[in-house]
Amino acid sequence: MLSYWRLHKYPILFVFGSLLFYASFGYDLARTDFIKLLMLFAGLFFFMVKLMQFEKWNFKFLLVAGILFRLVFLFAEPNLSQDFYRFIWDGELIKNGLNPYLHTPNDLIGQSDLAIANAQELHTNMGALHARHFSNYPPVNQILFALAAILGGGSILGSIIVMRVTLILADIGVLYFGRKLLQNLNQSTHVAFWYFLNPLVIIELTSNLHFEGVMLFFLVWALYLISKKKWIFAAPIYALSIMVKLIPLLFLPFFLKYLRLKNSVFFYGLVGVGCVLVLLPFYAPSFIDNYSETLKLWFSNFEFNASIYNIVKKIAVTQYEAKPWELIESYGNVITKVILGITLLIAFLRKNNTLESVITSMVLVLSCYYFLSSTVHPWYVVFLLGISIFTKYRFPLVWSLAIVLSYQAYSNPDFKENLWLLAIEYILVFGFFVYEIIGRDSKKLYFFKK
Repeated sequence: MLSYWRLHKYPILFVFGSLLFYASFGYDLARTDFIKLLMLFAGLFFFMVKLMQFEKWNFKFLLVAGILFRLVFLFAEPNLSQDFYRFIWDGELIKNGLNPYLHTPNDLIGQSDLAIANAQELHTNMGALHARHFSNYPPVNQILFALAAILGGGSILGSIIVMRVTLILADIGVLYFGRKLLQNLNQSTHVAFWYFLNPLVIIELTSNLHFEGVMLFFLVWALYLISKKKWIFAAPIYALSIMVKLIPLLFLPFFLKYLRLKNSVFFYGLVGVGCVLVLLPFYAPSFIDNYSETLKLWFSNFEFNASIYNIVKKIAVTQYEAKPWELIESYGNVITKVILGITLLIAFLRKNNTLESVITSMVLVLSCYYFLSSTVHPWYVVFLLGISIFTKYRFPLVWSLAIVLSYQAYSNPDFKENLWLLAIEYILVFGFFVYEIIGRDSKKLYFFKK
């Protein structure tokens, strides 16, 4: 024991320091206290870098550390997001035989016979925006919400714990299949810990209960199966990833060249069948209209931590007297088409004849989407970070640190953003992004290599 301490003294101290910082983050932090949040986050990122420096080949040590960091939050209520109230609400609806895609919380809360545990507390705390709209979370999410409501026994904390355990297991799954996939791609397996130990991942998934980790788990599992030439078995797993969040839909065109025409069409068909089967229990005649309405709202009515959009908005409002509420809707409609065009360009201009190239294309198109989007919540970057570890790109790792600056908006009651801090964030991210695309090979754009 004493010899182990001598060999691993500093990493053990870094783990202990991280546990204290995570405990403070989970149980003694108000989201309005930006300075404390910033210092804790920066300290945790520093500890992660040092752990990787000292122990990157010590799988058991880093695995135990990553699990311990997550278990710190087991009984904590999320303090940076109120979305979990809506998650539990949707789960309680399904538990009681109600379809969350057909009923808004505002429509139901006034009913005297509403048999939902903690209905008033959930409705009040989910926020007015959630309360007046149909659910926008895809079916696999809804199944997990229902599981949390059932196993939580009508307790909000109980449901939180169930969701938290689910997310921890998903992250362990990402590490498990991620290391196998890295091995099949002839890459160093230790880089998976840049995801597993990352403070942004731990805080936004385990602490704040966002389900990007579950989406990533199914995607990485599917990619591992594809790397083993088992794409038929990968298709339903890929469908589950789509049915957690819809983002993996964007990546489907990149498999066309890799799987070849005949196999890719069959793969797309199986993915489609898988999605339909998961969706069927929730389907009703008004489902499509309700879900489309909510989805459109999420894409064209919000702005947070935007980069290019903020520049466009500044020019449009100051130079052309555009109305912000009209601009964001028009911008959302245009960007949807632009991202579709970029996706098709990357699908057909890049070779995409190796799995690493396919995953690189995923990173590129998702980055373009986030750069152009009017809303980039911190937990969005978790998914980008998760798929980037299978490529040569490391700018998402830089972003996973720089994005802490966007939390400054939480310190204001009206979520007013500091554009100078956002400028610093995106200068760092864009600078590293440009370096990785162009700087590595001055004679040829990395964007179109492979």
